[in-house]
Amino acid sequence: MGESTEERLRLRFDARVRLEFRGSKTSSDAGLLAYRELDERLGLSAWAPGYLTEKRTGSNIQHHLVSLLRQSVYSRLAGYPHTNDADRLAQDPALRLVVSRQASERRTAPRAAVGRFETELLATGENRRGLATLNAAWLWAAMAHTHTQRPILDLDSSESPVHGQQEGARYNGHYGGVCYHPLFSFNQFGDCEGAVLREGKWTAQAVAGRCGFCPTRDL
Repeated sequence: MGESTEERLRLRFDARVRLEFRGSKTSSDAGLLAYRELDERLGLSAWAPGYLTEKRTGSNIQHHLVSLLRQSVYSRLAGYPHTNDADRLAQDPALRLVVSRQASERRTAPRAAVGRFETELLATGENRRGLATLNAAWLWAAMAHTHTQRPILDLDSSESPVHGQQEGARYNGHYGGVCYHPLFSFNQFGDCEGAVLREGKWTAQAVAGRCGFCPTRDL
């Protein structure tokens, strides 16, 4: 397939970026550019400082809160669920572009920095509540661009297996293993409206008693 002769598409979040069809300049994660463009149009990541508290101090911070949040979210959108992938992805040209203008000119945050961000900075009670509120704000922003007047919520749960002595992990007879049993709420578009991390011992009957409904199948 030859190169396109039409005008190249430029992204608004960084006018230096052009989309071209050239085999010598490819990335397996170029689809992240579409997510980043939507992020920019709706202003989603820009809201993070209003909901999350930066605990780090000093003038030598190399990777700022918004950039770390983007890196954490976008890497999972690309199919990399673990922070172990961060060192390899730090050199990926597409990820560097979508994380921040500064990161596009150097490596993104390494595994150690991403790990501290997720397990220390985001793990505080204040920021956990902030993340839940931020998620709701993002969904309202997206819903504002639809004609939907009445959201429909679906409660469902999932298995989150563990392989150590994590606090709250319990044996679940339905799944036949030690796990967490988180509960999720989705709208009719498949967007996650909220989530609650629960011990693995929760059953469908316990969920019904807590949520005030009678499930027709195991959650």
